[in-house]
Amino acid sequence: MRVSTASSRPGENRMYELEVQSLAGKGLRRSVSIWQVPYSQLNACLQRLGQTGGRLLRITPASAATAPEAGQAAVPAAAPTPSPAPMTNHAKAHADVPVNLYKPKDPFVATVLGNYSLLGEGAIGRVNHISFDLSGGNLHYVEGQSIGVIPDGEDAKGKPHKLRLYSIASTRHGDNLEASTVSLCVRQLEYKNEAGEQIYGVCSSFLCDIEPGAQVKLTGPVGKEMLLPPDEDANVIMLATGTGIAPMRAYLRRMFDQGERAKNPEYQFQGKAWLFMGSPTTANLLYEEDLNGYLEQYPENFRYTKAISREQQNPSGGRMYIQDRVTEHADEIFSLIANPKTHVYICGLRGMEPGIDEAMTAAASKCGENWTELRQALKKAERWHVETY
Repeated sequence: MRVSTASSRPGENRMYELEVQSLAGKGLRRSVSIWQVPYSQLNACLQRLGQTGGRLLRITPASAATAPEAGQAAVPAAAPTPSPAPMTNHAKAHADVPVNLYKPKDPFVATVLGNYSLLGEGAIGRVNHISFDLSGGNLHYVEGQSIGVIPDGEDAKGKPHKLRLYSIASTRHGDNLEASTVSLCVRQLEYKNEAGEQIYGVCSSFLCDIEPGAQVKLTGPVGKEMLLPPDEDANVIMLATGTGIAPMRAYLRRMFDQGERAKNPEYQFQGKAWLFMGSPTTANLLYEEDLNGYLEQYPENFRYTKAISREQQNPSGGRMYIQDRVTEHADEIFSLIANPKTHVYICGLRGMEPGIDEAMTAAASKCGENWTELRQALKKAERWHVETY
């Protein structure tokens, strides 16, 4: 809404020039930009700068001749370095994200639409793609969130099973592009206990075995940690192992799927998306057909790097894990992270985190930077997103 200039107090349109760093961390001090802000927006601007981890270097009065009309957003002055969206308050941008629309005491009862294996011949274990019909309710979500599943039956104490959370593998429009479905990528949990008995996960087995037409109790959605930035020109680095691909699949569909792009005229991804995927075998790689299609259609925007542990070797002759790929490309990743428009998403096994930190520590040290400080600055700026288990 445009505000009449008649309501402005004298001096409100006086302009100030701010020289800012996008983050407080050492590694991003090269990213300096100049903003021009009217007096009326100065306090709010400084507050947003602090919330996103920025730092004010200098503030001086600017020419009043460049003042915008009251109610019009200030335009940052041209700067020699890339100007990200340091003024973007991601918490505010995601304030309307749906959370806990359905709770365990009053879940949404969804109908299973489909359940099929994602694995190739000779793969290890079971991983299924399962879709649910959300028609008739108000269960909606955005990319990067999770939903809860309450499996049928009772536990050993005769009580109903507790819910398990799963990352959503579909976009807000669902696989059918009608905003009436949600999909999960589920691996059946399987292990041996101390007595050597084979144990299967309660909820993961329930989901992998479920038939189309069956009804399932769902809760949520929950989570704001893994949400995508709204910027079309953001850079997105994704590190995933196994079913950690679930939120990445949603991101990439939103970015590159032709049906999704038609549904999202306000979001036409123009940045760089780089997926690092860890898998034990080629047959265990998930959603390969879609990913290869994106590579063919958007070679300038999408990059796909695989770490196949039982088929590839790292430089030391051992198995190739995702942290080895991060080490291989650490300098390039670090350079991308120095761009304030870059976000990093990590999802999958918790065991990959130390290796990633080790690789990034080495890359940072080459530039005289402290990775621990930089990672904290990235978290504060909501650019470092982790969901591991």
